[in-house]
Amino acid sequence: MSSIALKAGAHSPKLLLRKGAVLAMLSATALCLSSVGVQAKVSAEQAKKLGTSLTPVGAEMSGTKDGVIPPWTGGITSPPANYVEGEHEADPYAEDGTRFVVTADNVDKYAAMLSKGHKAMFEKHPTYTMPVYPTRRSASYPEFVYDALKKNATTAELMPRGTGVRKAVTTSPFPIPQEAVEIVWNHVLRFRGEEVAMRTGFSTVGPDGAANTILYSQEYLFNYSTEGATIREIDNNLFMLKTEVLAPAKLAGTINLIHESVDLVASPRKAWRYVAGERRLRRSPYLAYDAEFPNSQGLKFIDQIDMYNGAPDQYEWSLVGKKEILIPYNAYKLHSGNVGESDIIRKGHINQDLTRYELHRVWVVEGERRTGIQHAFAKRTLYFDEDSWQVVLEEGHNDDGELTRFAEGHMINYYTVPVPWTTAEVTYDLDSGRYFVEGLDNKERPRDFEPRLKEQDFSTSAVRRDAKR
Repeated sequence: MSSIALKAGAHSPKLLLRKGAVLAMLSATALCLSSVGVQAKVSAEQAKKLGTSLTPVGAEMSGTKDGVIPPWTGGITSPPANYVEGEHEADPYAEDGTRFVVTADNVDKYAAMLSKGHKAMFEKHPTYTMPVYPTRRSASYPEFVYDALKKNATTAELMPRGTGVRKAVTTSPFPIPQEAVEIVWNHVLRFRGEEVAMRTGFSTVGPDGAANTILYSQEYLFNYSTEGATIREIDNNLFMLKTEVLAPAKLAGTINLIHESVDLVASPRKAWRYVAGERRLRRSPYLAYDAEFPNSQGLKFIDQIDMYNGAPDQYEWSLVGKKEILIPYNAYKLHSGNVGESDIIRKGHINQDLTRYELHRVWVVEGERRTGIQHAFAKRTLYFDEDSWQVVLEEGHNDDGELTRFAEGHMINYYTVPVPWTTAEVTYDLDSGRYFVEGLDNKERPRDFEPRLKEQDFSTSAVRRDAKR
């Protein structure tokens, strides 16, 4: 698969063509933004299902008839007894034993429970395994998020062609989705806390297992998700993000600043980049879609951050349906402060002994690239956990229809908020045998969901001040 090199001050002909295509598309879209939005809200009667037959998030409240998937009973609402405040989240299910382990030898037996991407991993890597544990529906959110979900259900509307959402706030706008693109927005706009600060590492891993790790900090201020925020107050602001490379020394001091909108077509993402060697803060001209995630060696695209992000306008989305499949879940062992990078990174794939898979219901959505768009993925398939709207699996296909990329989001439920979110994300290149792993924070401070950030911390002036420290 081809990748796009993202270098400061350099623009390839292909990139310029893509930018021209995007600008043309934005102009065409702008003409229709003043028209009436697509009615996506549901009736008050339908919304009454939330908290009764459906969970407050919109998942099926009941379990499966065979009992393998249990009913949702509230998820994790308080830390387990073995959790120590200030340390990484302890495993509340440490006593669970495996139900079975899927291997290359028995994969056919469990084929009905597997995504296409997982089947491809077994074909590519005979050492790949999937330890399967009892299903624990641990996902939970604060009460004000549940209140917002119920309100959003009756007010939220799609913009024309699904390019944005209006009349929603705090979290997922469509807990009772009517079409595929609404499910995509449920992930993009889901609650991830009001603010968070973290230090984490990411690594590109070669086919021989050799790793190149970069440590960086991230600070998020989620304007859209502030408790008590109104639609008028957020004014199309989703979040502000500041990242800084901490190691290795040759890259240290590189800072990225991002201002994210709810409607990225009407108000495209604003991004700035400070490179220590140049001592200049520049606007990033193209930091979206399939632009390369910096220093990922082409293994991850910008719109794969958080498994999927940004405007969904480059694809025609269709709903495949709901399935019961094995997905990474409750990955507390992988999250533990008792393991490190050398324990996680292995040749071909991460150490699967540290993973946990469970049978869950997921929404499956496919995106077919629109005519005239040049995204590297001609088709992508996203798998959404029904209890959180978190994308947990992604499959990317090239122009020939071949599955070339597969990503897993290993999720836990963080205790202090509470909030379900990935602790590690892994993107596998099925052609080269390389992979990209993000979330190597085991030896760093745990995520801080109360860092007391302010909007002025995310100004260009603040970045310049940070750079001089």
